[in-house]
Amino acid sequence: MIHLKSDKDIAGIEVSNQIIARAFKFIEKIIEPGIETRIIDKEIESFIRSQKARPAFKGLYGFPAASCISVNEVVVHGIPGKFMLKEGDIVGIDIGVEKNDYYGDSARTFKVGDTNPEVEKLCQVTEECLYHGIEQCRDINTVGDISAAIQRHAESNGYGVVRELVGHGVGFKPHEDPQVPNYGLPGKGPKLKAGMVLAIEPMINMGTYKVYVDDDKWTVRTMDHKPSAHFEHSVAILENGVQILSRIE
Repeated sequence: MIHLKSDKDIAGIEVSNQIIARAFKFIEKIIEPGIETRIIDKEIESFIRSQKARPAFKGLYGFPAASCISVNEVVVHGIPGKFMLKEGDIVGIDIGVEKNDYYGDSARTFKVGDTNPEVEKLCQVTEECLYHGIEQCRDINTVGDISAAIQRHAESNGYGVVRELVGHGVGFKPHEDPQVPNYGLPGKGPKLKAGMVLAIEPMINMGTYKVYVDDDKWTVRTMDHKPSAHFEHSVAILENGVQILSRIE
């Protein structure tokens, strides 16, 4: 069931998403060679709690940390630990926040020091895919229009689009209907309506689209161990356009 949100609901969801946006700004300065991913996660959790909010991912389906931290060939759902970032890595950080019973969800891929041009292009194109998808978030379109726009831009640059993991509705719960795949056909899927709040999240691989899950049942890696990038915004579909809730202007 797809839940439409009122203006009041959207304002509350935006509050949670703005905490995530500020958390990203807060941790930018500590993402550098030599830091362990568990330290980044600890700082994220401390920041969220300082905002009188709750890290929505901690304990969700049994996930053990406040954030998903995914390095290089890890697509998503990386568990923070003793892994130490090094020069040239990329690290995708996915954060969920709950405040006043409203949920936000956003992700960014950060570069660690200087990265090679191929990896930089992957990150750039993946972020572009996100905005291509957001451009389709109008109440005259369908979920398939979002999916097709993301897939078209990724594949035109020679990249693989992850099939097994999708974007989703968000707001009253961390994951709601509808699912929003990053591949598909224009005009297919549920019709978009004003009041929908969606987490659009391209997961784009440098090589094959195929992935597998580690023995920890969480960490998703590319099958060919080439890098993957991940960008995500929560957006509200309005009668007169779309509002990005997780971006600081």
